[in-house]
Amino acid sequence: MRWPKLSRYLTNASVTLASVLLCLLLLPARLPGMELLGVAPNWLLIWVVAWSVKRNLWQAALAGWTLGLLQDGMSEQIPSRALSLLVVGVLTALLKKQKYVQEDFISVALIVFAMSAIAETVVALQFSWYSWRGIAPFTFERLSEVWAYYQDVTLASALLSSMWAPALYYPLNYWWRQMYLLEMNSAS
Repeated sequence: MRWPKLSRYLTNASVTLASVLLCLLLLPARLPGMELLGVAPNWLLIWVVAWSVKRNLWQAALAGWTLGLLQDGMSEQIPSRALSLLVVGVLTALLKKQKYVQEDFISVALIVFAMSAIAETVVALQFSWYSWRGIAPFTFERLSEVWAYYQDVTLASALLSSMWAPALYYPLNYWWRQMYLLEMNSAS
């Protein structure tokens, strides 16, 4: 069966946007068993990694920046999550996962774990910068509080996000692969 190109495009865009909306709705949710030390999985980060694994640098950067701005719209703008998700998208796209890492449960979880730690580091650096620049009250005690809290949040976020990554990655990856195959079959 052949789908018209516009119909394929609209269906793919709808599924992709619905997955982003689902991640946005899950982000503030604190469901039983999905929270550790008051931290929940970073669903938008998982989505950016899933998207960026097989995309080019610019697509990954745009996805990270856009989802970061959406997250900023749901929370405080300081620190900005747009910067951390942009970095995650770019680094994931640069990994060239298909060359170095096999596509399985462990590799996806490891990538999400590492990217979660990097994203939280970017956020902690922003907190430190804002404290130092006087945007937030600066004291050395405050700065040490930021980094002490950062360690707990990073570990909890990385563990939870990497554990839940396959639940989002595999359905999305399967869908995008099927759409790609349909596109290739219709082109030939």
